[in-house]
Amino acid sequence: MADPEQPSLTSLGKVGKSSGEIAGMQEPLIDGVGSSENYSVAAAILPFLFPALGGLLYGYDIGATSCATISVESSSLSGISWYDLSSVQIGLITSGSLYGALIGSVLAFNIADFFGRRRELILAALLYLVGALVTAVAPSFVIMVIGRFVFGIGIGLAMHAAPMYIAETAPTQIRGRLISLKEFFIVLGMVVGYTVGSLFVDMVSGWRYMYGVSSPLSVIMGIGMWWLPASPRWLLLRAIQGKGNMQDLKENAIFCLCRLRGPAIGDSAPAQVDEILDELSSIEETKEASLGEMFHGKCLKALIIGGGLVLFQQITGQPSVLYYAASILESAGFSGASDATRVSILLGLLKLIMTAVAVLVVDKVGRRPLLLGGVSGIVISLFLLGSYYIYLGDAPAVAVIALLLYVGCYQLSFGPIGWLMISEIFPLRVRGRGLSIAVLVNFGANAIVTFSFSPLKALLGAGVLFYGFGVIAVLSLLFIFFFIPETKGLSLEEIEAKLL
Repeated sequence: MADPEQPSLTSLGKVGKSSGEIAGMQEPLIDGVGSSENYSVAAAILPFLFPALGGLLYGYDIGATSCATISVESSSLSGISWYDLSSVQIGLITSGSLYGALIGSVLAFNIADFFGRRRELILAALLYLVGALVTAVAPSFVIMVIGRFVFGIGIGLAMHAAPMYIAETAPTQIRGRLISLKEFFIVLGMVVGYTVGSLFVDMVSGWRYMYGVSSPLSVIMGIGMWWLPASPRWLLLRAIQGKGNMQDLKENAIFCLCRLRGPAIGDSAPAQVDEILDELSSIEETKEASLGEMFHGKCLKALIIGGGLVLFQQITGQPSVLYYAASILESAGFSGASDATRVSILLGLLKLIMTAVAVLVVDKVGRRPLLLGGVSGIVISLFLLGSYYIYLGDAPAVAVIALLLYVGCYQLSFGPIGWLMISEIFPLRVRGRGLSIAVLVNFGANAIVTFSFSPLKALLGAGVLFYGFGVIAVLSLLFIFFFIPETKGLSLEEIEAKLL
């Protein structure tokens, strides 16, 4: 099979027009914001879908692992002799993929711009496959943890490269919608993981099936990414940095852009490529960024915006709130609420609905309104939860309302918009490295919140802890108001030129 990043020039035939396309001065099929990009909706689907499978597999791992730990500890259903695991060992199974994701983020910093977004996603798919299979057939605890770690490296690479690839290949009119839809795929993966886990949790060696089920999706993701073209912006970046023949890379970029936009692009691809090249040259993308440059000028501003957003995304207590979900619903008298799997599916469906709302409105309403509105709801919910555990213990309905408000508002704001902003805000020549730092901050903050929660709860109590998260959420609201720009309707080059 030929590598789609090295097309023959004979395949660059004249692209015609068909129904379902967007051409000339016609209105876009999906409401845009005045951009002149022409694209076919059908052609835009697959360049989103295959990278988004990386997010689906990440979410699936979260959901399946919550059930797999129950299965692997069962003396009658685990199907293994080493089922009597300590809390530390269970913690390693649960967080093994998180440790791997941290390593994957560091690895991405060094290989992203050299390797390219597409090849990085192919490597992620391979690691997903190997990690899932090793975990599923693990003959011992150590091998199982190694499998979880390998799968986690795949998560780190996928969550780094997928938003970059989608951002760089999506039409401006629907870029926000598509990147936010990746968050929808993560949540969908969680719901699928919880559901699959509930089906296998009562089977002997059910945990092996839970992890093995993700293998076919890994294969589909890998084959799909092999078939897709490279990011035209990445090819042009290499061209202006002198990392290949300018004319060959430019023709390759035109070919890739034609594939990404479909027949609707007509004969405008060369002009669009020239425009991107001119914009990249005017904003000084010709030099490769050093590590030191990441902390100066435009790069530093982008790092503060992106890194700050994903930091607040985690330290406003999302893992802790979800930790209390089962006990909150149980206290309200919900039937079967003590069953963590059913609770997780219920919350997962709510997260899906609210993420879908964000996907539908993000390119119409904008990023800032969703962040400001959603985080305001998070502030209210956290102070309600703190009040419940200190003052309102006899009113469990307050806790249920606060829990649902938190989950809904998070999926309207931090959930999808955090990943969207970090994929848009970094200048092209540092996008690979900048995004790897942001992803590292995301997973690192997640690990810190997760592992510090229990000792902080024991020291301060749940009520004070949620009040603390509420104060942090207020600070995040101020950060968003003063630092986060609106990127709706701007091309990636315009974001760099006008906002940084």
